[in-house]
Amino acid sequence: MLSHKFNLGFFPTPLHFLKNLSEQLDYQIYIKRDDQTGLATGGNKTRKLEYLIRNALDGGYDTVITAGAQQSNHCRQTAAACVLAGLECHLLLNNNKPKTFQGNLLLDNLLGANLHFSTKNTKGRNDDLIELKTSLEKIGKKVYLIPIGGSNFTGSLGYVSAMKELSVQLSQENIKKPYIFFATSSGGTQSGMMLGEKLFNIETILMPVQIDKIKDYQLSLENEVLKILQEGEIKFQLSKTFKLNDIPVIKGYNFAEYGQLTDNERYAINLLAKTEGIFLDPVYTGRAFFGMTDILRNKKIPTGSDVIFWHTGGTPALFSYAEGL
Repeated sequence: MLSHKFNLGFFPTPLHFLKNLSEQLDYQIYIKRDDQTGLATGGNKTRKLEYLIRNALDGGYDTVITAGAQQSNHCRQTAAACVLAGLECHLLLNNNKPKTFQGNLLLDNLLGANLHFSTKNTKGRNDDLIELKTSLEKIGKKVYLIPIGGSNFTGSLGYVSAMKELSVQLSQENIKKPYIFFATSSGGTQSGMMLGEKLFNIETILMPVQIDKIKDYQLSLENEVLKILQEGEIKFQLSKTFKLNDIPVIKGYNFAEYGQLTDNERYAINLLAKTEGIFLDPVYTGRAFFGMTDILRNKKIPTGSDVIFWHTGGTPALFSYAEGL
């Protein structure tokens, strides 16, 4: 199952030690560089798209639709994946069409994606997504719909595979039972990690930092993750039965709206850039990295522990936040 994919990225991504930050915070801190997956500047969605695009090609689809914010990393990487796979790509993006394209939106356009814009709320955009799919099918397109963030069981396979990759690196670096911090939003990355942990018997402590708020018409993040895990239990024939209280989510760092730049993200972006020469993004990794450093500074996990920050990408979004940074 894990070998059946459409190759898009450069793997394994590096896992390396952050010497300066480790000395500053008194932990053994590593970073997993999924910002270097290689597809259109990289990011975690590359791993998911290897399985989603393979699924689309196997089904004989010729067109892909997905949706997200105007600075969506998922949409940018989907557009690039479609170029490589020879698929037509349509992106449904939040809000009005801007006069100037910046960041990920600029890259979407350069990649030749068909861009559609909607000012509706999430429920309304879902209706627009179905309407777009129907209109394309009426003109003879066979349309494959990828959920926001690529977050379903098929997409999660990317992070099941990633955990297998990580287990080799943990052994090479002699890292024991690390705390793994990462940004979580639509749940696909987290559910893949949790499935991979069980499937390959890897000892880690997952520390997913929730970066956005769940609207009242959506399932909670925990329920979204559980839904994917339960499908994984069946597909992988796991003896483990996941329950809602098995799903870790670190809350309290998502007080600002999705994509809203605050002093927390500014602090995190500047800290990693100035200590290790690595860039975070303002939406996902900046928020999650701040959560991690806050937890470490307040000694909420044992001093000296092995800690991994899983960098999920997003660098192009930096350029659309120039004034705020």
